[in-house]
Amino acid sequence: MIGRTDVEEAARRIEGRIRRTPLVEAAPGLWFKLEYLQHAGSFKTRGMMNRILAAQERGELPAAGIVVASGGNAGLAAAYAARELGIPVEVFVPVTAPPVKVAKLGKLGARVVQVGNEYAEAYEAARSVENALFCHAYDDPDMVAGNGTIGLEISGESDRVLVAVGGGGLLAGVIAALKGRAEIVAVEPENSRAFHEALKNEGPTDVTVGGVAADSLGARRAGDIAFELATGAGIATTLVTDEEIVEARRRLWDEYRIVVEHGTAAAYAAYRPEGNRQTVVLLCGANTNPADLG
Repeated sequence: MIGRTDVEEAARRIEGRIRRTPLVEAAPGLWFKLEYLQHAGSFKTRGMMNRILAAQERGELPAAGIVVASGGNAGLAAAYAARELGIPVEVFVPVTAPPVKVAKLGKLGARVVQVGNEYAEAYEAARSVENALFCHAYDDPDMVAGNGTIGLEISGESDRVLVAVGGGGLLAGVIAALKGRAEIVAVEPENSRAFHEALKNEGPTDVTVGGVAADSLGARRAGDIAFELATGAGIATTLVTDEEIVEARRRLWDEYRIVVEHGTAAAYAAYRPEGNRQTVVLLCGANTNPADLG
């Protein structure tokens, strides 16, 4: 099982290659971790950089480079990391991926393949590629450990951390870093609830996905690592509606001039003040079209 030692090792490995993003007090008792300011616009750059560097250390990185399936953000992280490290990258995304993400993938130098309507279909296509190193978007120990470095940057500053969940790669990393140090709240959209169903069924199972946050939180199946760590830590899930997500995203813009994805806003949608408790909301991605914020 992945623990804090693995996260600390990842932090040493990726130091100088990722941004230590700001942690700011938005209101009394409410803090925002501004991870949307990370390279390539999301937390996934931490995990992807660690995945590639760890593979290099082990002699597992082929000349053909890496391949990844993504709803958008994992692909952007892979493209950025591959460009910085000078290796080839191929990214499979569904045809429903937001154009803003697809365009940015091209700018970062990735070869982009669009296939299927959901992440799961892009995943199956990516897995069929030979010779390249497949980098799972969320269910990989090195990815999880890299993602968990966010937790090290807020350790000791919070009583409670709100984390948006798709496949669970960020949640797993935060648990590995902060288990026993803060309450961790997993937040999912009602229409994309793979982690919730995994807990209910005592193991990851396939679910249907949809809703406004499906491009970033639309994993059809929760990761085994996230499920194992969450059940070991007694983590439950909180569900939010599409309407709550849209409103939270709008409030982040209206009140703080913060522009994030719907998936990112899901974490804020679950925020409720709790006395004197200090709550950190992880604002994990900003690869979105702000035109509808008006």
